[in-house]
Amino acid sequence: MSKQEFTFDYAHYAPLDALPESDRELAARAADACGTAYAPYSGFRVGAAALLEDGTILTASNQESEVFPSGMCAERSLLYYLQANFSGVRIVALATASVPGERECYPCGACRQVLADTEKRQGSPIRVVMCSGHSATVVQEARQLLPFTFEL
Repeated sequence: MSKQEFTFDYAHYAPLDALPESDRELAARAADACGTAYAPYSGFRVGAAALLEDGTILTASNQESEVFPSGMCAERSLLYYLQANFSGVRIVALATASVPGERECYPCGACRQVLADTEKRQGSPIRVVMCSGHSATVVQEARQLLPFTFEL
């Protein structure tokens, strides 16, 4: 047996306005996207915003269904939309936010896997900005959030 260790660097910004300007705009757009969430069952509204390499910012939100678990997280809603409609355009960064926004909004395991898959497919890192109403944690590569990703 050999012991291995996994570590990674991340940045924590508090207050939120300490974020670099481009990330602040992305965080604000993710927070605004919470307004389109459909979350009558959990009451947990999540928004995601992606900055594309051409400077475009697109958003999405979580959508629940009474046929549980047929809902979809904001991150995957956005990533699947981008793949279907902006195939070949790289994602530079993706921000998440939630309401209530007291805690930073971290992607679930399925969203982490899809982020890692997207990053691998596009051949470049996706910076992930995970926000609360007053702080944010930033990783420079989505793969850092899920070190043992599934791969075919």
